[in-house]
Amino acid sequence: MRASRAAKPSPSLGSSPRGAGRSRRLSTRRRAASATAAGADAARRLVESRRDLPATRGDEPSQGEGFAGLEARIGHRFVDRTLLEHALTHRSRAHEDVTGGVVDNESLEFLGDAVVGLVIAEALYREFPDIDEGAKSKIRATLVSAGRLSRLGEALGLGEHLLLGRGEEKTGGRRKTALLADACEAIVAAIYLDGGLEAAAQFVQRELWQPFTAGGGGSAAAAAGAFDYKSALQERLQARGLGLPEYRVAGESGPEHDKVFEVEVRVNGDVAATATGRSKKDAEQQAAQRALQAFA
Repeated sequence: MRASRAAKPSPSLGSSPRGAGRSRRLSTRRRAASATAAGADAARRLVESRRDLPATRGDEPSQGEGFAGLEARIGHRFVDRTLLEHALTHRSRAHEDVTGGVVDNESLEFLGDAVVGLVIAEALYREFPDIDEGAKSKIRATLVSAGRLSRLGEALGLGEHLLLGRGEEKTGGRRKTALLADACEAIVAAIYLDGGLEAAAQFVQRELWQPFTAGGGGSAAAAAGAFDYKSALQERLQARGLGLPEYRVAGESGPEHDKVFEVEVRVNGDVAATATGRSKKDAEQQAAQRALQAFA
């Protein structure tokens, strides 16, 4: 009689091929879940660390007293300061934000352009009812031009408060004409949304319209000249029996793509005024405006 075979022990889950595979899959899923949780925690820590960073680049004006000085220069204290921050946020900053919660100022810029145009159009309608529509359109176009708005942005110090991405920061975005002009329009929209049309109109009249009328554009003749300070200066000098103004470039500064020109205007050989601009033509107009004030 044959001896019976010794019974083999039943294989455990871990020792069978099927059980080993199941164990490996379970281990893999656990490691993946752990890695996902770790990644989520790291992302949260990154977001929180960015929120807590101090404003070392001048790009977090909403923290501390950064907005108080700007509000004083603008002449409007915001009830909702997030509108002001929104107005200063360039798309390069929004693109770099990892939270997806930062919105750029382009929609505010669109609205601000309309508000500025409306306020200037009403002022032209009330102050110069007799000049034709073509002249009114030229004046409005000049007053709301990128060059004029960017100069206003410079005067208000908007550049130091712009929220920029790193790339735009490195290429001198705080001094770029287009960015300053866009931010200026966005600021007007922010004032409009925060304080209504009257508050926005006061800002536009004070910063754009009043300098126009004070600088020699207050007459119908000057208005018809579409804010041409050079023509207005020439007419005033001729009326006083003085010689024609002469313009000379006194200096240049800045890189080729962002030059600043200094121009002086001379009357009878003497320097009447000097001014700077992003182009020679613009600098000449600014010098003529200052000379008009000198010969007022």
